[in-house]
Amino acid sequence: MFISTTARSASAYRVASVEASVEMADSHGLINLLFEALIRSLRSAKIAMGHRDVPAKCKHIGAAIRLIEDGLILALNPEEGGELAANLRELYGFCVVRLVHANAKNDPDALDEVERIIDPIADGWRQIRGTVAANSRPV
Repeated sequence: MFISTTARSASAYRVASVEASVEMADSHGLINLLFEALIRSLRSAKIAMGHRDVPAKCKHIGAAIRLIEDGLILALNPEEGGELAANLRELYGFCVVRLVHANAKNDPDALDEVERIIDPIADGWRQIRGTVAANSRPV
């Protein structure tokens, strides 16, 4: 399939922009990027679900699950985070279960539920920016 030069250029710019953001981010910034990517994946999955685009829906839900499991959960520090880290781990695990359900049952309400759970956590994380040392590990 042919992709226009403009589309290729835009795609290359997006990839380069994301790579630069990741390379320049500290641990707090990386978690912010994970939250942003997760919310984008949830919204994209819901759009794909509405268009009955099964491959795109699966791709976006799969990406959301990977962002939670391989990003947010692995970034938790149980030694320093204690009960908060344990609670977040359980909450993130619940989100993964709801995403699997959303994918299997084509349930947009489950996607909305996960977004309603993640939004305040992401917002809280953005708000604590000034109190987190640049080289500290996340909770």
